[in-house]
Amino acid sequence: MKKNSARVAAGQGVPFCKSPMLSVKLPSGRSRFVMFLLFAAFAALIGRALWLQGISTAFLQKKGELRYAHTLELPATRGRITDRNGEVLASSLPVKGIWAVPEDVLAAGRGQLKELAKLLDLSEDELYKKLDKERSLVYLKRQVEPALADKIAALKIDGIEMRKEYKRYYPQGEVMAHVVGFTNAEDMGQEGIELAQQKNLVGQPGSRRVIKDRLGRIVEDIATRNEPRDGKEVVLSIDSKLQYIASTQLKDAVAKFKAKAGAVVVLDVKTGEVLALANYPTFNPNERAGLSGAQLRNRVMTDTFEPGSTMKPFPVALAMDTKRITPNTVIQTAPGRMTISGRTIGDAHPHGAMTVSQIIQKSSNVGTAKITLQIPAQEFWDELTSAGFGQAPRFGFPGAVAGRLRPAKSWRPIEQATMSYGHGISVSLIQLARSYMIFAREGDIIPLSFLKVNELPKGQSVISPKTAHDMRVMLESVVSPEGTAPKAQVPGYRVGGKTGTAYKPVRGGYDKSKYIGSFVGMAPMSDPRIIIAVMIDEPGGFFHYGGDVAAPTFSAVAANALRSLNVAPDSTITNIIIPTDGVQENM
Repeated sequence: MKKNSARVAAGQGVPFCKSPMLSVKLPSGRSRFVMFLLFAAFAALIGRALWLQGISTAFLQKKGELRYAHTLELPATRGRITDRNGEVLASSLPVKGIWAVPEDVLAAGRGQLKELAKLLDLSEDELYKKLDKERSLVYLKRQVEPALADKIAALKIDGIEMRKEYKRYYPQGEVMAHVVGFTNAEDMGQEGIELAQQKNLVGQPGSRRVIKDRLGRIVEDIATRNEPRDGKEVVLSIDSKLQYIASTQLKDAVAKFKAKAGAVVVLDVKTGEVLALANYPTFNPNERAGLSGAQLRNRVMTDTFEPGSTMKPFPVALAMDTKRITPNTVIQTAPGRMTISGRTIGDAHPHGAMTVSQIIQKSSNVGTAKITLQIPAQEFWDELTSAGFGQAPRFGFPGAVAGRLRPAKSWRPIEQATMSYGHGISVSLIQLARSYMIFAREGDIIPLSFLKVNELPKGQSVISPKTAHDMRVMLESVVSPEGTAPKAQVPGYRVGGKTGTAYKPVRGGYDKSKYIGSFVGMAPMSDPRIIIAVMIDEPGGFFHYGGDVAAPTFSAVAANALRSLNVAPDSTITNIIIPTDGVQENM
């Protein structure tokens, strides 16, 4: 009815403002309520605006900045590792890390994703598994070669990004593996010098603050660029030529004598520098897939063994130093065996009365035991600890072990006697090599170093210079045709050393079918320059004595090393005589 009235009024020319519809009155309470609601809404909007623009500005700006501003890490180049002559042993090559935004990558065509999987050496299922939608960012592959990274970039898949990385490269491969070690995908040292010198090598990464558009492209730098600080170069004491010589000769020896493993170390007598360190089996640090524990073990540092007769010079030197004997003192070793506390020790061949020099030359267990029992246990223990036994070497190389040397107060006479010829005590090869410093030098011992030494270290006296000289004369007689190691002779040079053979210990005793043959020697004897220690683990052929399996390796390494170091010959003898029925050393 009202609608009809409005139409009539409009048809009669009545203005809209006087329409009957506008004359309807609303209740006053309703209009006030509506006005209150409108006022409250405007007040809330004003309050919210004040809150956002005045009070929580920093929070909102931070959230907004996260959407467009990013901090990019600028990786530092890991420092190089070189040998003493500047030969590069480890360096970093630029590579790429491939990462993805899964949501964007999955939007690509199936053909592109199939090609991406092929370039990444992944199956399609493996790629889709990595591109989990619940993850905002994922690495697809690390340390990708530049050529391959360019092929991936050529696919032009949205969401694929690349980060600059570095990959460690080792030019010497397996020859230097146990010295240099290796790094992981994060460029962190895991073994060897890479681990020992991590703080110096790693450097300090830089940073770059940028603005990115929605496609991830950098459009502007918004802060000062912090340049990365590259790692320091580390110069080792190792001589690459000597290292190659030691490595190849050791490999040949392990193969020749059908051994389980072997190790060799070469020390500089004057500076304490480690000139070479090799193990076999070894590995290639550039290709580490499928490595075994046997390949990774740095036997020079981590494996301990009973040194056998290489221990005999120590009690003899102590007895001479304390005036209990002289090199010419006669010791009766007949009938070639002796019983101590109900246990019998003996020599392989009885020799009767022998001088102290002959006891070392012929490697008599009985003669050495009789000399050692004249020495108080604590004195003997003090000498051994001064020579470095029973304590971990302190030259910053990971994995170096202490060996086993029990306190003197727990020794029984039979134990002191057997320790004199290397049973009941365990050492590492590098400990054994360093201990012979006291004979090669003037009775003192110096620290070892894997870094190049610029100043001669100060030695710690263990025995007198005269005792050291007398012991060198005895050690030289060991490699004579009448000694236990004629195969250690080197044409044109006077050399000396001591053989060692020991059964491998097992729970409750020894496995008398398994041996460790060793030899520690020095050259040239007129003025010792190098010490070489060789260990052959479980030789499986006809020969197993140290004089047969380790001494020849010493000879080959020493001959090449002395020439490489330009050490002048000190002997006119070039025709080496090796008797076919060489003296058999005692176990």
